[in-house]
Amino acid sequence: GTLLNVSVSDHDRSDSLLLSWDEPQGGAKGYLLALSSLGSGMLLQNVSAGPNTSSFWFHGLTPGMLYEIEVTATLACMDTTSQTITAQTSPAAVHNLSLSSGGSAVSLRAAWAHGPGRRDGYSLALWHSDSQSLLRNVSLPPGAASFLFDGLLPGSEYALKVSTLAGSSQASTSVHQWTAPSIPTQLRLSPASSTSLVASWAGAAGAAWLHLELRNLLTQKVSTTLSARRGLSSYTFQHLQPGTQYWLGLSATAGSYTVLGPNATAWTYPLSPGNVTLSRAEEQNSLEARWSVPGGQRDFYLVTLQEGEGSAPTRNISVGGDNDHVTFHGLSPGQQYSVQVVVVAGPYRASAHSTAAWTEPRAPSAVSLSSQGSPHSLLASWEEASGEGYLLVLSLAEHPVKNSSVLRGVTSFSYEGLHPGTLYTFEVSTVAGPYTSSPQSISNWTYPLPLEQLTLSNGGHSTSLQASWRAVSSGSTGYTGTLWETKSQEQVRNVTVGSDWTNVTLENLVPGRQYTLEMAAVAGPYRSPVRSATDWTYPLAPAGVTLTNTRRPMGLSAFWDKAAGDVDQFHLQLYSRSHAAQRNTSVGPNTRNFTFLGLSPGTQYFLKVTVLAGPYRSSSHFATEWTYPLSLANVSVQPGQKPQELHVSWVESGGGRDHLVQLSVAESLSIIRNVSVPRGVTQLHLEGLVPGSRYRVEIISQAGPHRISSQTAIGYTVPLPPRSLSASPASMARALAVHWETAPGQRDGYLLSVLEEGSSAPPRNLEAGKDSTNVTVPQLEPGTCYLVRICAVAGPYRSLPENITGCTVPAAPTNLSLTNPGSSSELYTSWNKPPGRRDHYHVTLYSLSTQSKTQVQTLSPDALNITWTHLEAGSKFAVQVTAVKGLSEASSINVTQWTYPLAPVNLSLGSPSASVLVVSWAVVGGGAEAFLVDVGEAAAGAPVGHTVLGGDARSHILRSLSPGTCYSVAVRATAGPFHASTPNLTHCTRECDALLA
Repeated sequence: GTLLNVSVSDHDRSDSLLLSWDEPQGGAKGYLLALSSLGSGMLLQNVSAGPNTSSFWFHGLTPGMLYEIEVTATLACMDTTSQTITAQTSPAAVHNLSLSSGGSAVSLRAAWAHGPGRRDGYSLALWHSDSQSLLRNVSLPPGAASFLFDGLLPGSEYALKVSTLAGSSQASTSVHQWTAPSIPTQLRLSPASSTSLVASWAGAAGAAWLHLELRNLLTQKVSTTLSARRGLSSYTFQHLQPGTQYWLGLSATAGSYTVLGPNATAWTYPLSPGNVTLSRAEEQNSLEARWSVPGGQRDFYLVTLQEGEGSAPTRNISVGGDNDHVTFHGLSPGQQYSVQVVVVAGPYRASAHSTAAWTEPRAPSAVSLSSQGSPHSLLASWEEASGEGYLLVLSLAEHPVKNSSVLRGVTSFSYEGLHPGTLYTFEVSTVAGPYTSSPQSISNWTYPLPLEQLTLSNGGHSTSLQASWRAVSSGSTGYTGTLWETKSQEQVRNVTVGSDWTNVTLENLVPGRQYTLEMAAVAGPYRSPVRSATDWTYPLAPAGVTLTNTRRPMGLSAFWDKAAGDVDQFHLQLYSRSHAAQRNTSVGPNTRNFTFLGLSPGTQYFLKVTVLAGPYRSSSHFATEWTYPLSLANVSVQPGQKPQELHVSWVESGGGRDHLVQLSVAESLSIIRNVSVPRGVTQLHLEGLVPGSRYRVEIISQAGPHRISSQTAIGYTVPLPPRSLSASPASMARALAVHWETAPGQRDGYLLSVLEEGSSAPPRNLEAGKDSTNVTVPQLEPGTCYLVRICAVAGPYRSLPENITGCTVPAAPTNLSLTNPGSSSELYTSWNKPPGRRDHYHVTLYSLSTQSKTQVQTLSPDALNITWTHLEAGSKFAVQVTAVKGLSEASSINVTQWTYPLAPVNLSLGSPSASVLVVSWAVVGGGAEAFLVDVGEAAAGAPVGHTVLGGDARSHILRSLSPGTCYSVAVRATAGPFHASTPNLTHCTRECDALLA
């Protein structure tokens, strides 16, 4: 059979099995899945699956059980193929597994609850977690539920895995637990730096972990928590707050066990302030000292102000530890100062110095900035002020453009290469040492340049135009312009926008009309030359566009309404998606309809009406309509590749959206199926029909809302062949009985042909009714094999033929004879050849006289005689000749015959008395049917007696004879009509008995 490659997996699920298989070659009609308990054979689940299924989940199974699964696939022609596989579900893991020490430092007890299903036993593996070494491996019976592990290390973690075993599968559950730890001692805490503390301790060898908690006593918050493994005796805490007192607590932990230890306190050193600076304050002749607050804590700052290059202290100020600046007032202008900042935290100090600082100078006055009519330059000037020099800054929109420094004595500066139409700001400051005075500023404009790239565009809008340009002179005051109607030269409106505008939209205009815009740039009090641009507003699309079928197969009429605004002309575009060519035409602005003729039948057309105004177009929505279709031609209905199919084909006459194929049973005219096919498809396979049935097909062509029907076509499905065909000999020798079973579906009848095997003669044809299931074929040759072929007929179609070979009963041989050619050990059998054919003869010879074995000879079909040799003499035999053809036989009547007997031997005579003769003899060969004893007087030759004895006799006593008389005696052996005699033997009776005495 076909291999299914069945496989089983459980995907780690103990109560389910996933069965998978491969689809057999040629596909399958379905599958039957049977799940049984292995051993008992009890059927537990019996399900079926569809033809496209290749896997199935069996749920609700018992964990750890062995199952047998049989998959049977139903193939074509009612054939099946099966495959059986054995699978075992995984065992269920134990429940509620626990491992507890009960406070013991050297032992752990494991306990669990049994999982569902069956199991072979449990395997327990205990591991030391730190060393990852396996300490114990214990196997327990399936009923065990606890076990005690002793001799363990204190303060250590152990891992236990309990595996449930079932066959080669197992399910495991793990748990971890600790033994109790010992208590650490001798804790010390000492500072190492401003951000670190060193902790040391002793006596924690029995703890798996040491937990250190460092707490900031100022904030009462935990700064650091640390968990250290067994064996650690010291630790340095880094990244602490400088100048802060800390408290350290120590505890030992092993799993869920924790033992509190001693505690200690210590301080960190404070940090020096950073970034100490001295700079001018907001008030004149004041300096402000600032620094970065260092990390950590402190008590206060001590700030000392030092004057001149000798750094002589002039002022001391103490401020709180949270401050970061101090301001010194009433200082001398232009004087150099420095500052020292000291951090005080408990017994510790840390200091830092600043660089020198200066008081600020005064700013210059009478500042001016003039353009002098130039678009690219400005001239700055000011009155002189005290200081070392001046800092000049020219800015554009608050962004510096050019920075310059000049010495004392310079009072003007010229800027070249500036942007036209731009507002600039000039600032001048006095410089004294590292400080600069507050600036004096003034602003002015350069002359603007005219607009560039002015455009006017409708942007697809029918009542607005958008003007856009590129601003060459950035920073101008704005733009101004005027909009005109181009044709009438009437002023429409004035436009004024800001300097950051580069476009403007002009609303509420007339659709389809041409306009002209004139624009100029403005920068402060200055204006640029005028630039102009022109464009049309976008025309409005026509409304109410329709496309109407004119009832003429090749014509469509278009209608539309004119929208508001100006129009130059209308453009009509008619096209179809099924044809590459399209119709285009243009009509005047006052036209409202147009008719298209000469179109394709059954075709959907789309119409778009476009309004033209200047260079612009505006199109309507598409209107659509269908022309009437033509009916289909040459509709043909033929059988499909399968008996349940019909193949429908046709020729398209032109046009149409799609076709509706309607199938009905020819006798009832009721529609049983509607199938829609798209245009361009000219054939259709109809499946799932009744074999051997007569159907009517009508095809409706559709084009939009229009329909037209084709002529009706009649077709047949091919009938199914009959099933279970058999041909067996009939009761008469010259006939065959043919039987079959009716296949599903319909038919008009059956056609049978009978062909003699090995003959060139034409076959005999017979017909049978549609409800027939058997027929007898008469007038055949006896003992002859015939090829019987039958097919179902429906209309002009026939099913695939079913063939079978059957043989008639052979004729029995006649005129059988069994003759003796005069021999005591041979018989001759002959018969007449019967009519017809046979495979061979069976000739059987039965011995009727003795218990000798029956002889059977197989002879060729043309044999007419046989000679039997080495037979027993004087025995009766029967013979029968049987003609054999296949499993059929025909036997002749039985005939009998005897072999010649052999004459008795060793004949002897004796006369024990005067009136008695004793005759005895011996037999050779098979004996005889009987013995005859003939007695006559030897002298006269006259017979005295004739005695018949049985075939077993070997002696005989002749009585009442005459004393002293000689007698002639002979013994004959008889067998049927045949006999054989001994020679005559003469013997005399005794004289009188008294004389003898």
